[in-house]
Amino acid sequence: MSWDKEIGELHERSKLADAMGGPDKVARQHEFGKLTIRERVDKVADAGSFHEIGKLAGVAEYDETGKLEQFTPSNFVFGTAGIDGRPVIISGDDFTVRGGSADASIAGKRMQAEGLAYELRLPHIRLVDGMGGGGSVKTIEMAGRTYIPRVAGWETVVSHLAVAPSVSLALGSVAGIGAARVATSHYSVIVKDTAQMMIAGPALVDWASSLSDFIGSASIMCG
Repeated sequence: MSWDKEIGELHERSKLADAMGGPDKVARQHEFGKLTIRERVDKVADAGSFHEIGKLAGVAEYDETGKLEQFTPSNFVFGTAGIDGRPVIISGDDFTVRGGSADASIAGKRMQAEGLAYELRLPHIRLVDGMGGGGSVKTIEMAGRTYIPRVAGWETVVSHLAVAPSVSLALGSVAGIGAARVATSHYSVIVKDTAQMMIAGPALVDWASSLSDFIGSASIMCG
């Protein structure tokens, strides 16, 4: 029995993961004066030291014969690396896939990154560019609900503060839990001119305002 087909698909997935959101989305990222997540990791980590975890995670589509037709990688990248020869965990959002929005990520990857940094007592470098794990209108539509008030894994983010340094960089449009992850660190940096931090994006604010108006009207009608 040969595993060549399966191994070939793994290699193909790896290549597609390296391509991120595709040439057009990468070009758009550069157009706004920003680097991609993979370029950022290369800039931060010692050359050749980054060992990515969960690179093959994503959403795949197959044809009728079971052949891989399309693969959209998770828009969250993380792994172990060295900085000046010292071990760290590096994680970051891939804005080229749905703008770094939570509904295109694999939630377990973000939780694993935080958990690994805590378990190994390693510094965590977060490169945040997008919602970074927060809820979006699309997420709520897909799930049929919001996860608020509980944020799974947040206790690990907080606990890590007591065991190792954490540094967060806001590198683009950072909203929701992404903004909270920047704030919940020992040292945070926001890039001038190309980055913004906010509680939520316009679409979610508009959705929440409509809901608030509906609740207000219902309250008046009920006396």
